[in-house]
Amino acid sequence: MKLAFVGKGGSGKTTMASLFARRAASLGHDVMAIDADINQHLAAALGRDAEAAAMGPVLGERLADIKDFLRGDNPLIRSPEKMLKTTPPGPGSRLVTVGESNPLLDGLFTDADGIRFAATGGFVDDDLGVACYHSKVGAVELLLNHMIDGTDEFVIVDMVAGAEAFASGMFTRFDHTFLVCEPTLRSVGVYKQYVGYAEDYDVNIAVIGNKIDDEDDVDFLREHVGDALAGWCSRSRYVKAAERGRVGPIEELEESNLAVLDAARERAVAAGKDWAKFTRQAHEFHRKAAESWGNERAGVDLAEQIVPDFVLGEHLLEPQAA
Repeated sequence: MKLAFVGKGGSGKTTMASLFARRAASLGHDVMAIDADINQHLAAALGRDAEAAAMGPVLGERLADIKDFLRGDNPLIRSPEKMLKTTPPGPGSRLVTVGESNPLLDGLFTDADGIRFAATGGFVDDDLGVACYHSKVGAVELLLNHMIDGTDEFVIVDMVAGAEAFASGMFTRFDHTFLVCEPTLRSVGVYKQYVGYAEDYDVNIAVIGNKIDDEDDVDFLREHVGDALAGWCSRSRYVKAAERGRVGPIEELEESNLAVLDAARERAVAAGKDWAKFTRQAHEFHRKAAESWGNERAGVDLAEQIVPDFVLGEHLLEPQAA
């Protein structure tokens, strides 16, 4: 399952993404965690050395390598320069899975505690004033477009805060989106904004309440988000200790909060995967990108890279393995 964690800045989405990833890994699921937020905090939330993670390979700096690997020998993509972040796979493209070993993933992701982790990388001095963060996130979008994952494995992406995720079609690359919401008007405002933007794209959105003190907080969320409320996490001594650098075993998280993570995972799995929709939306946003700026830059009609009947899905793994 491809899962996004979004929400207002400071709502706890990074914390929730890390807890979800660690809980799933502890239960034996294959897990991939990607930090796609401009504020790169997921490594620390996972209990890793943040400085070491910052010094490691980052997706945003390897976009050319990612393009070259994923295009494979697809005859419709003649060079990495003819490949956009929206480019969908076709015959000859290389497809990747969550747990596989290959030169690209092995060089981009680090493995620890059952979780494969990678980050897009934050801004550096050379980016200031001349680069958009979404150019870095494009590396994640390309990987998601070429990723075949099952319902028993999880690709967890900690997204940019607020509605910034709608600057590209990446918000449609997920089977389920979890919006972490505090019991405040500003936080539920982000939820309503997100739902408004996503309503035409059949995006599965569930709300996880966070920093809940009492029943009044729960009632407030129910009033504003209704049935989208999948559960809520109370104030946590475990999380407070983790935010101070003491990340204990995930089993030490409060039982009620563990139950919320399990309920969220079960909700996503129950909703299932829709590869036809995933493929259709990939084609739609690639056409939009090609028409709005890609064709002019590439000098060719990039919409011709779309193969309408090439639907991504687990059925493609057998021919590829053979």
